[in-house]
Amino acid sequence: MAQDVGGDGQMKYIAYDLGTGGVKASLYGEELQTLGKSFIEYPTYYPKDNYHEQRPEDWWKGIVESTRRLLSDTGVQAEEIACLALSGHSCVAVPLDAEGSLLLEQVPIWSDTRAQAEADSFFERVDRDEWYLTTGNGFPPACYCLFKLMWLRIHEPELFAKIDKVAGSKDYINFRLTGQIATDHSYASSFGTYDLKAGEVRQEFLDAAEIPSEIFPVIMPSHTVLGTITEEAARETGLSVHTKVACGGVDNACMAMGAVGAEEGKVYVSLGSSSWIPVNSREPVLDVKTRPYVFAHIEENMFTSAYSIFAGGSSFQWVRNQLCRDLAGDPDAYTRMGELAEKVPIGSNGILFNPSLAGGTSQDKSINVRGSFAGLHLGTTREDMIRAAMEGIALNLRISLDYLEEKVPLEKEMLFCGGGSKSPFWMQMFSDIFNMDVIKTNIDQDAASLGAAAICARADGIRADYSFVPGLHHIERRCSPDAPSHAQYEKLLKIFRHFSDVCADLGDYMKEYGA
Repeated sequence: MAQDVGGDGQMKYIAYDLGTGGVKASLYGEELQTLGKSFIEYPTYYPKDNYHEQRPEDWWKGIVESTRRLLSDTGVQAEEIACLALSGHSCVAVPLDAEGSLLLEQVPIWSDTRAQAEADSFFERVDRDEWYLTTGNGFPPACYCLFKLMWLRIHEPELFAKIDKVAGSKDYINFRLTGQIATDHSYASSFGTYDLKAGEVRQEFLDAAEIPSEIFPVIMPSHTVLGTITEEAARETGLSVHTKVACGGVDNACMAMGAVGAEEGKVYVSLGSSSWIPVNSREPVLDVKTRPYVFAHIEENMFTSAYSIFAGGSSFQWVRNQLCRDLAGDPDAYTRMGELAEKVPIGSNGILFNPSLAGGTSQDKSINVRGSFAGLHLGTTREDMIRAAMEGIALNLRISLDYLEEKVPLEKEMLFCGGGSKSPFWMQMFSDIFNMDVIKTNIDQDAASLGAAAICARADGIRADYSFVPGLHHIERRCSPDAPSHAQYEKLLKIFRHFSDVCADLGDYMKEYGA
């Protein structure tokens, strides 16, 4: 039975985590305690190789349905919601005309890399290292908004000519809620033309790409109040026209805020659909060889710098969907998969798995790397392959950790967020592979939501800063490394590194021959 949390006289906030797989609406009280959640899925479309698209209308429908369900389930009245804020997935440029109408039914999302030729053309005019050191954009360049807009200008010139403004994922929803188009510094840092140090768009990059600066929205702090809910949006969502809407932030920055607050040097692992290891710092962590990617933090004059794999949890989801179809619909499917994997020894009986199912990142030898199993033989079992997938994701993130440790000193304790943190077996595996304590807290999968809720609290004036966020975490599980297991994984890591490079070489070879 739903808990009725309304009528207690406290201000309440709604935080939306607009992610790759769906939108989660979370209700918070004044003390940032969770009062309720609602999740709505939406699809991603893959019409061609390297095309990854979603429909902004699906995002909006998800916002509407998750909001109505949240209000209904909790019994909270619309008038009790003082403020809301969104965390949104990055590197999206939703094209809008002068009337604010969508110019594309489906838009490229962060992992779409169709604009590779446009990026190559851009770097004939702009030094690539200078661009990276200015923007911190360490994903493969084609992921970033600037090059997606170049692709539109070249391949859809009539549509491009109609663009009045482009909006990020969460900024499009804010526009639907308030009628105002704006973005914050964290989301602007996924434009591909944002100067991290100057905190503004770099005109020379726009000129080289032949993209007009006026189509980009105004940039403001994440806690800036854009306005209140319009009457039309209120009718659709069930919210009040008096509810304030804060500008919000990009998912990486909101998760950093919710996971470790605004404390310098703090690090964590996000083990969700994509997976990454970021660190908070007052200076961006930059390296032209391995190219960690950097976003402006929710906290002013701070950055979150990370290495990642594009398909962490989503690779494991693929394994579930393809190898464990008998578990379809089982809410404990991932627990059952962990139980199967636990029967298999370290090394998965010689099976290796590369989790690059969504392509390579800048830490890979080549962005053309593809996901794969290796070492299969007639005795290979499903259990072997499941464990290999879990080990492959963990080993890939270990490589990310090693790169990060070369740049900044890290604590010997790692907070894990995201769906993967639910598995004690997987958490112990990570502890053994990382050779450090791994902790899970009560925040778990809600770090991005908590980050957005913290923005609400500051926008509403009940918090002057974000120093309170770490105190909301309470440790629920701690795993410490087992020395013999770590020694085995160190040997496996050497094999895995070679395997990853071979996969990258094969990906280049296949691309050359059009496979």
